[in-house]
Amino acid sequence: MRLIINAGLSFLLCGLNLALVFAQDSKLREPDVIFVPTPQTVVDEMLKLAKVRKGDVVYDLGCGDGRLVISAAKQYGTRGVGIDINPERIKESEENARQAEVSHLVSFRNEDLFEADFREATVVTLYLLQSLNVKLRPKLWKELKPGTRIVSHSFDMGDWKPEKEIDADGRKVYFWTIPATPPSLPQ
Repeated sequence: MRLIINAGLSFLLCGLNLALVFAQDSKLREPDVIFVPTPQTVVDEMLKLAKVRKGDVVYDLGCGDGRLVISAAKQYGTRGVGIDINPERIKESEENARQAEVSHLVSFRNEDLFEADFREATVVTLYLLQSLNVKLRPKLWKELKPGTRIVSHSFDMGDWKPEKEIDADGRKVYFWTIPATPPSLPQ
């Protein structure tokens, strides 16, 4: 009898492990944009514009190779989270963090940024298209704490005008702060 129960439990555990493997291998939708790395000089200017400091939690939505959160960790000692829909970018980011010796400060998640939880962020960085920034805007307003800083490389947020706009090595960088009372969200 004990042999039958152990065999049954083994079979059940094997089935659960297979279900977990298949769930982890389920592919997210295709990326909205192709990966184009942000030049390091622009990364540095984005972090300066956001006034990143120790104690911040920097989220990079569409993190690519992880250079933004890795740079924030190296330069300011911040924690960081990179989110990307492409699993290859996540593997590359994790390897880059290991090489930069900041794996203890940063993590990377293979998620759809429109479904991801980034409420703990104090700084959010973006290098997406304007249409994606505008689509993401209600989620930012709804989920981020007032005072959270947002910096976008090259693309603005439509009719949400930036508080600052700078030229960084020939590229536009935009800055916003989540207000205490965000504008009305569409119904």
